[in-house]
Amino acid sequence: MALFSGIQLANQFIHQLPADHETAAFPRLVEKCAFSFVNPTRVSKPSLVAIEDDLALSLGFSREDMAGQEFTQLFSGNKLLDGMQPFAMCYGGHQFGQWAGQLGDGRAINLAEIQTPKHGRKILQLKGAGLTPYSRTADGLAVLRSSIREFLCSEAMYHLGIPTTRALTLCLTGEQVWRDMFYDGNGAYEPGAIVCRVSSSFTRFGTFQLPAKRGDLDLLTRLVDYTITNDFPHLGKPSKEVYIAWFNEVCQRTCELIVHWMRVGFVHGVMNTDNMSILGETIDYGPYGWIDDFNLHWTPNTTDAQGKRYRFGDQGQISQWNLFQLANAIYPLIQDAAPLQKAIDDYAELYHGKWLKMMSAKLGLGSFQADTDTELIQSLEDLLGQVETDMTIFFRRLAMLPVDVAVTKNNLWLDYLSDSYYQADQLGSDYLNAMSTWLAGYIERLIDENADFERRKQSMDSVNPKYVLRNYLAQQAIDLAHQGDFSMLRQLQQVLRKPYDEQPDYQHLAGKRPDWARHKAGCSMLSCSS
Repeated sequence: MALFSGIQLANQFIHQLPADHETAAFPRLVEKCAFSFVNPTRVSKPSLVAIEDDLALSLGFSREDMAGQEFTQLFSGNKLLDGMQPFAMCYGGHQFGQWAGQLGDGRAINLAEIQTPKHGRKILQLKGAGLTPYSRTADGLAVLRSSIREFLCSEAMYHLGIPTTRALTLCLTGEQVWRDMFYDGNGAYEPGAIVCRVSSSFTRFGTFQLPAKRGDLDLLTRLVDYTITNDFPHLGKPSKEVYIAWFNEVCQRTCELIVHWMRVGFVHGVMNTDNMSILGETIDYGPYGWIDDFNLHWTPNTTDAQGKRYRFGDQGQISQWNLFQLANAIYPLIQDAAPLQKAIDDYAELYHGKWLKMMSAKLGLGSFQADTDTELIQSLEDLLGQVETDMTIFFRRLAMLPVDVAVTKNNLWLDYLSDSYYQADQLGSDYLNAMSTWLAGYIERLIDENADFERRKQSMDSVNPKYVLRNYLAQQAIDLAHQGDFSMLRQLQQVLRKPYDEQPDYQHLAGKRPDWARHKAGCSMLSCSS
């Protein structure tokens, strides 16, 4: 069988939407089109570092495809299959609350749109594949550290059951790329790398904002109609009523996504409107982070260190703000603000309701009862923030707490929960008493529900992961990779495929953040540099 014979090109995006007539890749203003044709920059010595085999097979690649050098050449951008017409997408967006104008795929190139045997239409996108018309003053490249973070986190999120773009391959390019990691004048050359990420659509909120801001109603209409027809076909033929239904579904998907982030302690770090997927997927893994100690005010992004716009606890509010910008963009197609405003107004209540149900599931409650559980949940959130408490470990250990433990007697509950605290000296008498009181109320609630211990533990363990991609783990994998050792990358890749399972052989990957990582670069905060 010939190589890549299972790959069927679709190319609907480039056939149904207007293209940029300029074919050179120099940075420029691009108007009245949805994309620009651009080929990846050839690299000197590509090598395949990691691959998601199951994903590759589901896309139509064979084992023989994956074993050959042609596969590496393809996913490093050095080879194109017959019929491939790579392109970069044009879009704008709000960055940190300010309109930034044209942005676009500055270092991402859509290699191909394919029709897969199991998952329908998918786009293969190379991140870090070189200069595009949207690169502005950058080089369009990516480095190994950011590429490892994207590769691992995309797949970690997928196996956590969170909507996300996928990561198919990670390739070294053989090039060295200059980066000033913290924008402090201490730049250095780093290994270049390319990740192939996969999604049904890489369309963002900013895709619609740019033509709307420019008053290009024709392009706006074509983009919205294309998106509904290809990505939301169940809504029917585009019309004013369908536009409204589409916006409501985008609100619903976005809400569900952010509640998932809150469930596992994920902080995106840069929720600009150009980083918000129209499908409600997690997209653009830049300066993200996983909270170690429960801190609603924490952001992993050094650029956001002062304003903390994208901090953990505000992600629901920011998603609503971003949806408001999307509503403004599509208003010209509807010419009626009322249904859009209603969707925005309803969003806060929608989010709060889904958040409460999610938290009740984390607590192992069979059903959410507003009259008792709202206070139970909110008081726990307050307690978790009073001392440094590892959220991931806390909920896994809480699942082990029996209902017959005398929690108010000599703080016996510490036998179950002590591993989740970072500093024992923070556990003063006031806190211990408050937590004992909360646990007594929690156990009373479980008893009222007649909760079976094993069933409750199984239920809690299915929504509270044992393993997440802690920042210090990712950084350790990066440090080793810079020495040519990819063993920890592959170990994390393996473990994160089953994040809810105990996996006793990998218990060391489920521990609290070590003290040495508290302020280490890459383990605490990151910049947008990559």
